Amino acid sequence: MNQEKFGKFIKELRQKHGLTQKEFADKYYVTYQAVSKWENGKNMPDSALIKKISEDFNVSLEELYNGELKPKKNKKHLPIIIIAIIIFIIIIGIIILKNLTNNDFQFKTLSANCPNFTISGSLAYNNQKSAIYISNIEYCGGDDTEKYQNIECILYEKNETKENVISTYKYQKEEKTTIENFLKEVSFTIDNYEKTCKVYKDNTIFLKVIASLNNKKTTYEIPLKLDKSCQK
Repeated sequence: MNQEKFGKFIKELRQKHGLTQKEFADKYYVTYQAVSKWENGKNMPDSALIKKISEDFNVSLEELYNGELKPKKNKKHLPIIIIAIIIFIIIIGIIILKNLTNNDFQFKTLSANCPNFTISGSLAYNNQKSAIYISNIEYCGGDDTEKYQNIECILYEKNETKENVISTYKYQKEEKTTIENFLKEVSFTIDNYEKTCKVYKDNTIFLKVIASLNNKKTTYEIPLKLDKSCQK
């Protein structure tokens, strides 16, 4: 036990309760000189007095001997902590369950069915849903070197005469650029797409590139090919 810390703690308790050394001394039937020695770490009260001080000032014996108060637990926050733990456990359970039920994903490669474009992509699917990922689109035709102000790349699905837009990517910079440079920035990530793989067929998913400058407008339509049919 550190007598100096003990003495400082006694002094803090006394001052906190607005007592002079004499008033504190009178309370315990000792001299104020004895209290002064306690507070300066030169002496200590006997164990009976220490216990009485502990009871009177609502501090534990451990706190007195250690010369500091123990952090109080905030009981008001306890229910919030319990609720947070329960929510966390539920979320973890849902994630685990989701992973267990959706671990049967299969993948098909998407590629460009067009000689002027090279595309790297995939279709991930299970029995409930599918997702489309396209990470690389390259214009390799070499003929169109015009710099355009407005360019848009549209991923869509076409059934007979109806087009359903899945996602779009627009050029949003001030300086003009070529189609080749623009496509280097384009990628598509469509999670939780509503269609399952068994409804896809070749040439039903398309990319359309629309580039315009003044009165000039250039459009490329690129059908995407699945490496294997996933119809069942």
